[in-house]
Amino acid sequence: MSYLNMNDEELIPVVVELNVLLADYHVYYQKLRSKHWNIIGKNFFDLHEQFEDMYNDAKVKIDEIAERILTLRYHPMSKLEDYLKTSSILEDAPIKTDEDMVIETLKDHKLLLAQMGKVIEKAEAISDEGTIDLMGAYIRELEKTSWMLNAWTKKTSGSLKETVVEA
Repeated sequence: MSYLNMNDEELIPVVVELNVLLADYHVYYQKLRSKHWNIIGKNFFDLHEQFEDMYNDAKVKIDEIAERILTLRYHPMSKLEDYLKTSSILEDAPIKTDEDMVIETLKDHKLLLAQMGKVIEKAEAISDEGTIDLMGAYIRELEKTSWMLNAWTKKTSGSLKETVVEA
C-alpha cells in the first residue's frame, strides 16, 4: 500500500541527496567524538561539553535522516565504507588546538548546510513537504550553532558595532 502521494521514481533524487547527507552526518559525528575526546587546554570544560552536545544532536539527526529515507520507501546507506566514499566531509587529524577544532567544525557546518540545500532543491521539485520541513529545521539549528561557535573565535574587544537609531 502506498501511503505517500509521491511517485517512487520521482523520489530517487531526494533519496540520493538524503543518503549523501546521512554520510556527511556520520563522518561529522565521528569527528565531533574525536574532538570531545582530544580537547585540551584552558577551554577544555566548555568545548568538551559543547562537542558532546553537538555529537548527541548529530546522532539524533542521523537516525531521523535514515528514518526519512525509510519513510520514502527506500533503504538508507549503512556501511561505514560507503559513508567515507560518499561524504564531502573528510576525516582529519584528531590532535588540534581548540581554535583549530572549532574552525574545522565551522567548515564542516558549511558543507552540511550546502548538502541540506541540495536536499531541499530536490524535494521542492516534487513537492516533498516532509523532507523540506525536516531540512528547514536542521538548517535553522545548525546556523545558530555556527553563529555561536563563530562568536567563540572572536576577540571580545571591538568586535561588535552599536546600532544607532535616529529619532
